[in-house]
Amino acid sequence: MRLRDRRAGSQPEVMIIPMIDIMFFLLVFFMMSTLYMVNLKTVDVEMPKAQHAETQMNVNYLVTLKQDGSLWLEDKPVAEQDLLERAKQEYKRNPHFAVVVRADQNIDYGLVVALLDKLRGAGIARFGLAAEPGGTHGE
Repeated sequence: MRLRDRRAGSQPEVMIIPMIDIMFFLLVFFMMSTLYMVNLKTVDVEMPKAQHAETQMNVNYLVTLKQDGSLWLEDKPVAEQDLLERAKQEYKRNPHFAVVVRADQNIDYGLVVALLDKLRGAGIARFGLAAEPGGTHGE
């Protein structure tokens, strides 16, 4: 009776499942790391601080209202009427269109409300007010 050598009959195997797990891990790692590398085109203003402020990356229109009352769309100056016309056109194309307003903390509150009112009059229903994270309730 002849005994078989166990090593002679087995073939080497490549374990695919651990390799797939590693590839998915690397994919998620690089996706998450690139989220922090997104360069938002904005104008520098001193925004108010809020303790519960959140960062959102899916902003359609980022409108900045500087202390001197000038309007900026992302990093370019824009006239108020031009901004309203662009917003109307974008809202017609995308019903989930949203506008985020970044206003200087020292600006007159009436200017912010007037801008929001004009955008509402143009048919825009979704708004956001930007703030910097890190404020406290006592400030």
